[in-house]
Amino acid sequence: MSLSNYVDYLVAGAAYAGARLFGKMAQPANLTPLEAQSKLSPLVYRVLGANPGPFTLQGTNTYLIGSGAEKILIDTGEPNINEFTESLKSALKALGDAHISSIVCTHWHGDHVGGVNDVIKKVVGREIPVHKLKRKEQADAHGPPSGYSFVDDGHVFRTTGATLKAVYTPGHTSDHMILVLEEENAILSGDCILGEGTSVFEDLHTYMQSLAMLLNMNPSKIYPGHGPVIENPTERIQQYIDHRNEREEQIISFLSSRTADESVSSMDIVNGVYVGISAAVKLGAVGNVKHHLTKLLKEGRVSKVSSDQWRLARSSDKPDSSHL
Repeated sequence: MSLSNYVDYLVAGAAYAGARLFGKMAQPANLTPLEAQSKLSPLVYRVLGANPGPFTLQGTNTYLIGSGAEKILIDTGEPNINEFTESLKSALKALGDAHISSIVCTHWHGDHVGGVNDVIKKVVGREIPVHKLKRKEQADAHGPPSGYSFVDDGHVFRTTGATLKAVYTPGHTSDHMILVLEEENAILSGDCILGEGTSVFEDLHTYMQSLAMLLNMNPSKIYPGHGPVIENPTERIQQYIDHRNEREEQIISFLSSRTADESVSSMDIVNGVYVGISAAVKLGAVGNVKHHLTKLLKEGRVSKVSSDQWRLARSSDKPDSSHL
């Protein structure tokens, strides 16, 4: 690793750690203001997770679903945030002393499952089912004492007035699912699509497939895991697809600007392609670039010279599975 890359990683790491440590101080500027609680439709009530930041935007959106006294809670925010659990209790009271009958988590990230036990202990007062798709790579964390109730693609959740269908949408994470609110033809998108900005992902190939699936579903609106409601869902999903394709071409263009034998790191690419981004999200950009490069490597369009050194592929390059 070059000295300049080393310094870049130190600065980015410190900025991200500071953003996590200082929470609200790290909320990005120019975001759409969101109320702590909002009734979005007769079936959807949003409660912000009180955890704003460079990756969580205004905070994690949690949703109370249903028209009756029994609500399904979608996602739970982060752990140890009393402001959120108090807001959730207040929301239930405002909804006519409603109660949470079950919890559904869109994916394993801590800002979506981290608050499970706080919600159960401080808001519900008893164990209730907590559903999610199973994560294959390692054990799921933050679950209730009795463990998660794992569901499969296509599982249907019902409460008064509302029907939610789980749809497997890997890419952001391997266990990610969206929920289709059938009565509104709306999608609760988790982190597959955000209300503002773009999302990080674990696997670009499957992420692009999931975006194409969402586009074909033609939803009426999207309730995202972060940011405001998306009222122009088809346009927004297409923007995500176009953005990833444009980013890929920018990476190819950056590599093309180097000499034939010159290799660059993923941080070099971020510094050359991601103009003006906050240091706090630079590590996320590095991760996205690496996923782009992995895809391009599989397609034979780039070559991996060493652990994080890349150049355009040449006809003389031989596939090396150790780099995959």
